Amino acid sequence: MKKVLVSDTLDKEGIEIFKRAPGIEVDVMTNLTPDELKGVIKDYDGLAIRSATKVTKEVIEHAVRLKVIGRAGIGLDNVDHHTASKKGIVVMNTPGGNTITTAEHTIAMMFSLARQVPQATSSMKSGKWEKNKFMGSEVYNKTLGIIGIGRVGSIVAERALGLKMNVIAFDPFISNEAAEKLGITLVSLDDLLKRSHFISVHTPMTKETKGMINAATFAKMRDGVFVINCARGGIINEKDLSDALKSGKVAGAALDVFEEEPTKNTELLALPNVICTPHLGASTEEAQKNVAIAIAEQIVDYLTSGEIRNAVNFPSVTAELLTQIRPYLTLAEKLGKFEAQIVSGGIEEVRVEYSGEILNYNVAPITISLIKGLLEPILNENINYINAPIVAKERGIRVVESKSSEVKDFTSMISITIKTREEVSVIAGTIFGRQDPRIVRIGKFSMEVIPEGNMLVLYNYDKPGVIGNIGTTLGNNNINIARFQLSREQVDGQALVVLSTDSVVPEEVLNKLLGLPNVISVKKLEI
Repeated sequence: MKKVLVSDTLDKEGIEIFKRAPGIEVDVMTNLTPDELKGVIKDYDGLAIRSATKVTKEVIEHAVRLKVIGRAGIGLDNVDHHTASKKGIVVMNTPGGNTITTAEHTIAMMFSLARQVPQATSSMKSGKWEKNKFMGSEVYNKTLGIIGIGRVGSIVAERALGLKMNVIAFDPFISNEAAEKLGITLVSLDDLLKRSHFISVHTPMTKETKGMINAATFAKMRDGVFVINCARGGIINEKDLSDALKSGKVAGAALDVFEEEPTKNTELLALPNVICTPHLGASTEEAQKNVAIAIAEQIVDYLTSGEIRNAVNFPSVTAELLTQIRPYLTLAEKLGKFEAQIVSGGIEEVRVEYSGEILNYNVAPITISLIKGLLEPILNENINYINAPIVAKERGIRVVESKSSEVKDFTSMISITIKTREEVSVIAGTIFGRQDPRIVRIGKFSMEVIPEGNMLVLYNYDKPGVIGNIGTTLGNNNINIARFQLSREQVDGQALVVLSTDSVVPEEVLNKLLGLPNVISVKKLEI
């Protein structure tokens, strides 16, 4: 008998699926403390959660039987993926289950801002009739700027076009062709900030998007702009937003998410031109029912038949094949993550070529793993092995797979060529030993790179003193170099340095590196 623990509130239809499944026993225990969860998790094969349960490294270490963690929803910030993967625990979510409801909430917030519905309601409930005080704005023919055209952002765009709004968007990772199919115009971020009457944020929370809407970006917006965030807290700097609201630069803000949840920012909430909801983007009966049913079915299928769906850390393959190709899946995903963080411009085409012994296997899952790795740094939590090909197609990314009988320098090799609006980038990798991934080519440079951890990629002119200056700069800022690889095309030509560090390199140190003599470019990666 397989046992499943439901540790967060789950729609009753999801619970019923567990109860009806042969060979499955389900327990519902919500509001467990971390210590209580650590105490009981050892008895369970499956864990169904929403956002409240924190599946930390310590919890997973106590989970001696656990085989699958299922999140009824998209976000997996509350699950330690790395530790789960190391223990062979499948981590699943339910992508798409609440995209429509989140998009609809965004539209509702936009209307509420435009017509000051919450403020007028509060006024009337206090016994007033202030008809002249709450002068509204039409959304018709206004410009809506959407930052991030993912699943939710594209639905918001569709709804806004139906309202006869002018929709523009900023998303460096989507092609012009894909945007045109949606009926929207891609613009630069600065252009969007200047032109938009309403701005809605729909990006994931990453190190690049954290605080991306701040005092500097508010200064570029038109006076009287309305700002909406139903995506993730922290993308908008709350202090800078508060200042912009007080000055009148921002006429109103609608917030469903906050830097800290539950939020303690009472100063922001007290502003009369702020409307807010307690992270209700996915809180509809339909959405909660959909994700509960989906995650229950996924967990049951995995525990009873081994079928994997919507996993974020494993592809949908049989157990036998997974054992054989796992090293190549890891290599492909790391190659994708590496490329995503060094290329510039929206990705238009990905060409992947397989050669050598790897051709003895079905390489389709490996290509999917590559696409997942490529998209994950861009879209973060929304990408898994199931939806990666679909998202790539939606974003206008053409994926071309080929096999080569040509004898290479290694027994197996994966070569990737990525075409963006700005450049063509080439990378290749192989497996050393039985399972150690290596990058063996970056552009025109041959080298042997272990793709893991905090990394820096530096292009420089091959001149004396460059390497010493790099080491000295990192050392002076208390950053230890773990690994160092250097390759050059010719004497006095260009050179490539790839190094790993024991800690994250701060932006100010990156700027110092970029300012060194003969350094052409510096990029920070996390693999």
